[in-house]
Amino acid sequence: MPRRARGKQGKPMDQLAILDRRRLRRKLSFWRVLALLVIIGLGFALYRLGGGEGGSAVQHVAHVKISGMIQDDTELLERLKEIGDSPNAKALVVSISSPGGTTYGGERIFKAIRAVAEKKPVVSDIRTLAASAGYMIATAGDTIVAGESSITGSIGVIFQYPQIEELMDKVGISLEEIKSSPLKAEPSPFHPPSEEAQQMIRSMIMDSYDWFVDLVAERRNLPRDEALRLADGSIFTGRQALEARLVDTLGGETEIRAYLADKGVSQNLPMVEWKDSEDASSLWFASAMAQFFRLTGVADVLGPAALRPFGGEKLFLDGLVSVWQVGHE
Repeated sequence: MPRRARGKQGKPMDQLAILDRRRLRRKLSFWRVLALLVIIGLGFALYRLGGGEGGSAVQHVAHVKISGMIQDDTELLERLKEIGDSPNAKALVVSISSPGGTTYGGERIFKAIRAVAEKKPVVSDIRTLAASAGYMIATAGDTIVAGESSITGSIGVIFQYPQIEELMDKVGISLEEIKSSPLKAEPSPFHPPSEEAQQMIRSMIMDSYDWFVDLVAERRNLPRDEALRLADGSIFTGRQALEARLVDTLGGETEIRAYLADKGVSQNLPMVEWKDSEDASSLWFASAMAQFFRLTGVADVLGPAALRPFGGEKLFLDGLVSVWQVGHE
C-alpha cells in the first residue's frame, strides 16, 4: 500500500502544510492589525496637529445653533471664541430657536458673538422662536434674518418664585427664621414678601430691563422711546418685527448668502455646523483620515469625487461635524 510522505517529526506532509498556512495567516493578521493601528494613530496625530475637533483646514462659513433655554454655557462660549480665532472661518451664522432664559446667560452669549463680529461678518438667523434672551442674542448679529412666521420680541425681564405658605399651613408645617436683616433671603417662598422686599426685587428687575432696552435701542438703531414702546413684553411675527425694525430681512439661507456676499464672503464656501465638542469628538476618525489623505497626497490623486461613496466631501471638512447643504438642515 502507498504510504504518505512524512516530515522530520513523523507528521504527514499535508498536516505540515496546514500548520504552515495557519502560522502564516497569524503573522499576516498581526501585521495587518499593526499597520491599521499605525495608520489610525498617524491620522489622529495629524488630525490634532491640523486643528482638532474645533478647527478646519478649509475655508468655510461657520454655523452655530442655539436652542432651548438660554443659560451660562461655557462650552458654547469657548466654541464661539474658537470660531472668532479660526482663520478659515470667514463668517458666522447663528441660528436661534429659543424662548429665552437667564439674563446673564444671554448677556454672556451676546458679548461672545459681538467679539466674533469684530473679526468677521455675523448673521443672526431667527428660526421658529427667538424671544426675550433669545432675541437679546439675535441683536448681536450684524444683521438679523427671520422667517415671515417666526416669533420674536418679548423684550423684558421677569422674576418668579413659588409661594407655598398655604400648603404648609394645610399640612401643619411652620417655619421659624432668624436673620441678620429684614431683606436677607427675600423674597421667600414661605411667606408673602414685605413691601421693602418687593421694592428691592422690582429695582433689580428694572435695572436689568433698562440695560436690555438700551441694548435693543443701540443695536437696532432705534430711538430709546421707540425701543421702550416695543419692550412691553409683546411678541411679534417676523413680518411685524420687520415693520418694527427689530429684524432686517425676511427669508433664509438665500438671504443670508446674499448678505455675506455683499461682505466679500464667497457664496461657494461650504456652510459648516460647529457642534458641541462632545458630539464632534465621536467623528474624530473621519477627520483624522481626512488629514492623512491630504498630507500624504492621496486627496490630490483621488479627489473628493472618488471618495464621495465613502463620504469624501465631508471628510475634507476635517474637525467639523456636518455640512449645512443647500435646501437641508
